[in-house]
Amino acid sequence: MLHQLHMAGIIPVIKIDNAQDAVPVCRALADGGLPVAEITFRTEAAVEAIQLVKQQVPDVLLGAGTVLTTAQVDAAIQAGAAFIVSPGFNKKVVLHCLDNGISVLPGCASPTEIEMALELGLEAVKFFPAEALGGTTMIKALLGPYPQLRFVPTGGVNEQNLLDYLIIPQVLACGGSWMVPQQAVARQDWAQITRLARQAVDVMLGMALRHIGINHKDADQADQTARRLAQLMGCERTRDSEISCFVGDGFEVMKFMGRGQKAHLALAVNHLPRARWHLERRGFTFDENSLVADEHGQPRLLYLTEEIAGFAIHLLQK
Repeated sequence: MLHQLHMAGIIPVIKIDNAQDAVPVCRALADGGLPVAEITFRTEAAVEAIQLVKQQVPDVLLGAGTVLTTAQVDAAIQAGAAFIVSPGFNKKVVLHCLDNGISVLPGCASPTEIEMALELGLEAVKFFPAEALGGTTMIKALLGPYPQLRFVPTGGVNEQNLLDYLIIPQVLACGGSWMVPQQAVARQDWAQITRLARQAVDVMLGMALRHIGINHKDADQADQTARRLAQLMGCERTRDSEISCFVGDGFEVMKFMGRGQKAHLALAVNHLPRARWHLERRGFTFDENSLVADEHGQPRLLYLTEEIAGFAIHLLQK
């Protein structure tokens, strides 16, 4: 469950007043690239809403939030929730979840609560209310004595500060409600929710064209192209190796016929494994044999299996 949340990166937090709205909201989120949701127990519609989503949109990873009692834990799990989220550290609720094999993210706002979570063997906690507690500055301070813990910041997280949190390696994912404004739900404007979810995913992935790699039959032909491009761009060729050189940051001049009928495109992303997960949900596949890792074993480069319009495409970790 934690791995799925980490790959999704964003957990939409939903307050449902009318249980019938839960299914179209979750479908809209999934259509926008976020097949995950936390339905809060802030209204009496929560249990029925969870039931309906579980029955009709079973591919959505569904959690129950604002869970305050063990009775609510039982009701949420029976309705179909896959994990429990609480605003604070309620030891009775946490122990009940652990004793019954239920994944739980309790809210922690202090070192004392974090140590209580660690004592019970938890790997991740909710950090709430994130912005009011000091945001990324507070999380980084807490990681000094507790580097092994992973956080899900919620409360004040939005599209503007999302990347500030996600750039911290120990941040598992971020929770937020900005993708599901209450006005959109009231108007049943599911298209707006899809649009906001897609926009949030785009910001999170940060996908951008980094360079184009131009194929050549040999080094001599590549040298001619590099010289002309350098003259055109008014810059020097750099990063010269046996297989390629760069002209500026935008052109990789290949000294052999590399991947792609015409050339290759490098798409830089903020988090390569997360980008892969989201692209696989869009129907793309990847060539495992093309995977290149850095000196720490982290993925750095990975090609899509298919070519598009004669271009091979690879993801590149920023």
